[in-house]
Amino acid sequence: MERLGTGIGWRPEIADAVERMPGIDWVEVVAENTCPGHLPESLRRLRERGVTVVPHGVSLGLGGADRPDEGRLTALAERAEALGSPLVTEHIAFVRAGGPLTASPRLEAGHLLPVPRTRDALDVLCENIRVAQAALPVPLAVENIAALISWPGEELTEGQFLYELADRTGVRLLIDVANLHTNHVNRGEDPAEALADLPLEAIAYVHVAGGFERDGVWHDSHAHPVPRPVLDILTDLASRVTPPGVLLERDENFPEPAELEGELTAIRAALEKGREQRQGQAPVMDATRAGTPAPASDLVRQRVALAQTALLSALVAGTPVPEGFDRVRLGVQARALAGKRADVVAKVAPELPGILGAEYRTAFLGYAHGHPMTGGYRRDALDFAGYLLAAEAVRDERTLGELREWWLERSGSRPRSHRPGVRLARATRRVLLRR
Repeated sequence: MERLGTGIGWRPEIADAVERMPGIDWVEVVAENTCPGHLPESLRRLRERGVTVVPHGVSLGLGGADRPDEGRLTALAERAEALGSPLVTEHIAFVRAGGPLTASPRLEAGHLLPVPRTRDALDVLCENIRVAQAALPVPLAVENIAALISWPGEELTEGQFLYELADRTGVRLLIDVANLHTNHVNRGEDPAEALADLPLEAIAYVHVAGGFERDGVWHDSHAHPVPRPVLDILTDLASRVTPPGVLLERDENFPEPAELEGELTAIRAALEKGREQRQGQAPVMDATRAGTPAPASDLVRQRVALAQTALLSALVAGTPVPEGFDRVRLGVQARALAGKRADVVAKVAPELPGILGAEYRTAFLGYAHGHPMTGGYRRDALDFAGYLLAAEAVRDERTLGELREWWLERSGSRPRSHRPGVRLARATRRVLLRR
């Protein structure tokens, strides 16, 4: 596996700081947020300096019951080629459910949800990863995710699940030590036991990130400093194997560059501490054999589909909680999903919170409670605005006019601003609204 070194998640908000940051060997970008033909100048300059760029996907849903979407795979492959990446990464998660396998409406989670650690789910995941591997021009690595909830009736531990996955497919692993800490707090899983079961030789690189605890629940926010327990897990990992790369993730609430550099220094120190503990130990041998798993049958896929659809429907559509799940914890997860929807819609359509002001979040959460997301976030923004207009939920005339204009501009086959006479009409309307 190629040595990556020390890296940081590249985000537009910290692009300039990342370029100036010392000791950055590589960066990771969210695949869905990059356009192969229009790469940001910052990424171009980093690549010209020899900094490796790795695309990190979030929407494939490799753990879902359906086979991977060809269009999404093609898009991920295009980004890997445009960035000259040595590998691409995704998640061991499902992000949507429903559809033909269950004869029910398609539902989108808008977030990464855990797959059940069962033989059925493992069979489906292995086959989906094989499909993805065949479609990608570079090796694939998959990440363990953080979870607020546990599935009833699981048959494998996280370490066992990951070991079998790598053993059966030859896929590389992206180990997120912050997610191991999250699952320790939320699901009572021992990070040391997970590390002991892992095929360490399959590790492609490691994620390190921060979060926060509220009411006994750890939220993997990527918006807070890296806590000591996460660094301790990194040290434990480094005491077992030298990871090819380690990366600091930060997605929002960005601190000053000096604080990020301080976190990178702490990460390097945790790695060095682990290396010192490992001195004199026997090296880890490569034991993965990448056997060819038998294809998951349609019946197996349907069983997984029904289980995932029931869970996602309870989380986003208010249907009954499936048997065996913790109702309180599902409530926490449902509120977290709705909150994330509100935050992401505010980013992809910043005009909406600008129009609605302080009422935006309350209005969106009220909409989300009875309206599951069935498409992407941009579609969700449009549906939200349409809902407010249809329900006559906006009383202020000026706000109503701005919201209607925003919705009309985006709801047609082409922007209204490109149609004859619309620009003059919009200008006239603005004048009238100010009177």
